[in-house]
Amino acid sequence: MKSSRSKIVSRALEEIKSGMYINLGIGMPTLIANEIPAERGVMLQSENGLLGIGPYPEDGLEDADLINAGKETVTAVSGASCFDSAESFAMIRGGHVDLAILGGMEVAENGDLANWMIPGKMVKGMGGAMDLVHGAKRIVVIMEHVNKQGESKVKRFCELPLTGQRVVHRLITELAVFDFHGGEMTLVELQPDATLEEVREKTEAYYQVSTGLLGTEKEGRS
Repeated sequence: MKSSRSKIVSRALEEIKSGMYINLGIGMPTLIANEIPAERGVMLQSENGLLGIGPYPEDGLEDADLINAGKETVTAVSGASCFDSAESFAMIRGGHVDLAILGGMEVAENGDLANWMIPGKMVKGMGGAMDLVHGAKRIVVIMEHVNKQGESKVKRFCELPLTGQRVVHRLITELAVFDFHGGEMTLVELQPDATLEEVREKTEAYYQVSTGLLGTEKEGRS
């Protein structure tokens, strides 16, 4: 049986189309770099100034000067280029990134995202997340459905400081896939082995169920 993270990463791969320019956020999203088939011809961009990130290096072949935004050593594909962070953020703010796949701490039913800090804990900074959620053409968030205490991270309203308001286009968890349109949230897919009842029990947010999953009936938490 796949782990929760494996399910999420596998489903996130379906969001990646040939020829895309993509930014992978810090954390779970970086795992996707190892799984992208080379024939898709995508280019992965990092805020610290690298376009053309490849898979993680093999043990013993790391280059300490070649890192991603999360300070992890990476490889570079043929045709990759390096540049300063000003150029990198110009790409993001100029709308040249087709897809950003970001991690999340909380996502609200209206598409709000909180993913950069928990008050009272060490905060390194927001990184490029606030630029990405407004500059990238499409925002997909991947995260586990509940936190370590078993509380839903898919919420009515975000309680943590926001990264952006109504910025999420799609949310992928180990249980389900949700889409956001006009401030409303719709369950569009169930992950393998997940049920509508389990999603309902573990989701604080109000949502609709797509007709493809449940005929014309709509349901959510009340």
